[in-house]
Amino acid sequence: MNDAPPDHALRGNVFSEHCPSREVLKHVTSRWGVLLLVALGDGGQRFGELRRRVGGISEKMLAQTLVWLEQDGFVQRIVQSAAPPRVEYRLTPLGEEISAKMGELAGWIENNLGAMLAAQHHTARAAQPT
Repeated sequence: MNDAPPDHALRGNVFSEHCPSREVLKHVTSRWGVLLLVALGDGGQRFGELRRRVGGISEKMLAQTLVWLEQDGFVQRIVQSAAPPRVEYRLTPLGEEISAKMGELAGWIENNLGAMLAAQHHTARAAQPT
């Protein structure tokens, strides 16, 4: 009999350097992880659609980030029988939950961009020698 607790009973500690939650945190909070989770919040999309939607992402980083998000249980890769095969990426229920949170974060950043740019400008001016 397996004595390991069920997956839903496990709890991570992101402040512990040895906890696997750190790796998941890295995937989710990377620039590409956030953007892909937010983009997929609008529904399933193909690779090319995601690449066009997320400006500046290379094919290599798109593929790698999708693999990470799939391994972490946030994204489902769906292969549809066709000639050529059609592959679509969709959020899992867990992915939908984190996508909503990342969408809130992205929206907050967009809404407060002016204040952040002003702070950066102020900090840069203060650092200049007089």
